[in-house]
This record gives sequence, C-alpha cells and structure tokens, in this order.
Amino acid sequence: MTTVLIVEGNTPDMVAKGHAGANGFIRTFSGLAPEVRVRLANPYAAALHPDELQGVDAVVLTGSGVSWSVDAPEAAPQRAAAEVVLAAGQPIWGSCNGLQLAMLMLGGSVGASPVGMEVGMAQNNVLTQEGGQHSMMEGRSAGFGVPCIHRDEVQRLPDGATLLAGNAHSPVQAAVYEQGDLQFWGTQYHPELSPSDIGVYVRARGIFSDHANLADDLEQAETDFSAAARLGTDPDALVLPQRSRELANWLQFVSGR
Repeated sequence: MTTVLIVEGNTPDMVAKGHAGANGFIRTFSGLAPEVRVRLANPYAAALHPDELQGVDAVVLTGSGVSWSVDAPEAAPQRAAAEVVLAAGQPIWGSCNGLQLAMLMLGGSVGASPVGMEVGMAQNNVLTQEGGQHSMMEGRSAGFGVPCIHRDEVQRLPDGATLLAGNAHSPVQAAVYEQGDLQFWGTQYHPELSPSDIGVYVRARGIFSDHANLADDLEQAETDFSAAARLGTDPDALVLPQRSRELANWLQFVSGR
C-alpha cells in the first residue's frame, strides 16, 4: 500500500480557516486511488525532520496562498523542508508553489509573472516534444486546460530539468527533474483542484480576491456548459480522472516502483 507525505504550503492560520493545500490532494487521491495512505506535515508549524519520511513512498509539495514567494525570507521553513525532501530519494510531486519551490532549490529562479495572475483555467497548453513522450503527460494533447491559480511562476528551469508543457501566460506549466535518485514531477497548474476549489480561493480575503468575479462560474463549471465555456473549458474536461491526468499518472508511477 502506497503512503504519501503531503507537505503543506499554507500557514497554520490559513489551514485553520479551511485553506489547506493538502485538501485537494486528499480528495483527489481518494477518488483516483482510495488505497493510498496520507501523512501530513506543515513546515510553517514545525520543521520537517528526515525521520518523518521513514515508511513514506512518495512526497507531495502543495500549492500555497501565502503573500510571499518561495525565495522570500518568510518562506525559509518551506525551503528547509524542501531540502530534506529532495535529499530523501522518494518520488516527489509539486503543484504550483511546490513546483516553484523545487525548481528554486535545484538552481532555477522564480518570480511574479510579468503578465499578471493566471486564475481559473490554464488554457491552451502546448506539449514539448519531451512532454509528448513522458509518462506524466500521458492522456494530454495540445490545447489542454487545467484549473489554475497563481501569481508567481518558474522563470528559469535549473540545469537538468526538462520542460514538458507551457502556454502563453507561463512558459513553464509542467516540468520534471530526473537526475540520479531524484524523481520530481510538477505542474504550475493544479490537477488536484476542481474549479469549485479555485472558487473558494478567489472568494477568500487573500491575494486572489481581485478575481472573485469568476467565483460563480468556477463553482458551476463542472455541471454547467455555459459557465465552463466562459472559463474556456467544458464539464467533460473537469471530471476525474481527466482534470487530474498528471496526478493519476504519477500515482501509477509511484505504485509501480
């Protein structure tokens, strides 16, 4: 049975208000592979110790709604946790902040997108040649869209990373780093989140609240074709496992090791 450690990207006060980055993964794993066991860690509450990875088959670095970037002084607890995770040798998944965190720690750079926030759906993603051949992207084709919500992005991949997909907003939408014992897969978009999950974030009083006008469509898009169309998608693209294709592929990879 697979055990996954989920490393939370939000602070304890945000988690207490129901905004845990782990929640989307727990729900999605339950739908994709209910046999998966989950453990939780929050570096903003307590430093991650290497012993916490004993008996763990894989690790998730979640997204985050904090107001700072992964290279900011405030993110030092997250960077310390990522250092432990990257040295442990288990497969790692990173969504959004998790992708940025890993790429930064491996030698890349991150920053606010020069074209602003991408909220709702990451649309019109194009696979690179490597992306079309990588098992993480199996089931995806050119022009796919996935729920997203982010201000920052990876602006330079580290040496050794491979770009799998990008779009006009963020050139790095999916990437892997597979060198030696390190097997990291990640996306800038959120395959673990439904549109209604994104709706909760934009309704909250946080960095994404300027996009609250999207909330109604986000909360209806899974069943309402008109709402989905206004977001640039359709309900068929938003059901499990289609919207979570990359995560489903990752779980299969982890279970096959």
